[in-house]
Amino acid sequence: MKKVKQRTVFICNECGSKFPAWSGRCSNCGTYNTITEEIETVIPKSENFYSKSQPTPITQIKTRENFQRLSTGYKNLDEAFGGGFVEGQVVLVSGEPGIGKSTLLLKVSSNIANDKKVLYVSGEESEHQISIRAKRIGVSQQNLYILSDVSLENILEVIDNLKPDFVVFDSIQTIYSQSLESVAGSVSQVKYVCSKITEFSKSKGVISVIVGQVNKEGAIAGPKVLEHLVDTVAQFEGEKGYGYRILKIIKNRFGSSGEMAVFNMTDRGMEEVLDPSSFFLSEKPEGKSGSVIFPYTEGSKPVLVEIQALVSKTFYPVPQRRSQGIDINKLSIITAVVERELKINLKDKDIFINVVGGIEIDDPAVDLPLAVAIYSSYRDISVPSDTAFFGEIGLTGEVRGVYFSDLRIKECKKMGLKRVFASVKSLDQENIKVENIRSLSQIKEIFRS
Repeated sequence: MKKVKQRTVFICNECGSKFPAWSGRCSNCGTYNTITEEIETVIPKSENFYSKSQPTPITQIKTRENFQRLSTGYKNLDEAFGGGFVEGQVVLVSGEPGIGKSTLLLKVSSNIANDKKVLYVSGEESEHQISIRAKRIGVSQQNLYILSDVSLENILEVIDNLKPDFVVFDSIQTIYSQSLESVAGSVSQVKYVCSKITEFSKSKGVISVIVGQVNKEGAIAGPKVLEHLVDTVAQFEGEKGYGYRILKIIKNRFGSSGEMAVFNMTDRGMEEVLDPSSFFLSEKPEGKSGSVIFPYTEGSKPVLVEIQALVSKTFYPVPQRRSQGIDINKLSIITAVVERELKINLKDKDIFINVVGGIEIDDPAVDLPLAVAIYSSYRDISVPSDTAFFGEIGLTGEVRGVYFSDLRIKECKKMGLKRVFASVKSLDQENIKVENIRSLSQIKEIFRS
């Protein structure tokens, strides 16, 4: 029988790095006060550790062409996941506390329970608490089972006996295994629990959704290895004070990543927003300078959003640069390029940028509408409300083409816009005029026309 050994190690809760001794700062990720002491179990490796499996030519591997997908009950969420869930799929969902993860997953569980057997495991709430929320959002399916437990061994035993088709683990940081000495939520526990859930899901063909907590930076808490263990990683986003919620697909082995689904938080739970462009542009002001429409694309799904800029004289020795929804470094770069290419002085001006609705945008195509919004506010000239801009700007002022240009233009056409400026071939489509813009200096001509 193999001899099991135990040793004391110090592990960073942010990146999972191991150290022989404690220190106040992790030398790998640079975070402070994240290194904790844990007991690690060491099992000697087998002498016969070589794999006995044989390689197979790729042309002889049998694949399932049309595997069955399980609908979530939300049209836009199914599209984000590539058509729905796949048998044996493991999904990691993260988001800020109170953003609505549990509410959405309880509703999804209810929708699936119409045809399948579903188990909702909660380590954060009691069964009575879940029942109260279920009544509020109208969940009452007979096939939806609730389990309040934090022991991995007990949970897996219940799953083995109940044989559900769909399981939600809320959250992985609260579940622990009795095989490890460390406390729930530690790096070793989270890694072990996630690996066991993944192994169980693949062997039994059960769809598993794991809820993960986030750290102070908004990233998924725990080591990065969690994202490699699962099939799909989804990030739930939303700003306080806004009713909308966005689920972004960061990784997906059964579909394309970068997709998103938009929801509206109500007292009856999550309501899907089938037309996000109308939702975000519903209160756009008419005839105001510094407001530009931008066809933002997350994955292959374009959404029209409003980029706002306010340029005003500064009363400070150093002008302010503030941005909400766009990286502040991008704002500094675009401001410098706008100054040089459009021959305007912004050194004595405060610049404030806002993406209406609080959306976080990491899209190179936002460069052009950002520059147009700054110039529009500086000159106090409004941009027509039926016009959109998109394109990446280089340091020499050139406007470059971006991905999914056709989809962006189609979304603009769908929403009734008449003109689109972008780095594409000049193309006049029915009911919309697409104009090619190659240099930032052309903005002056656009505002004169």
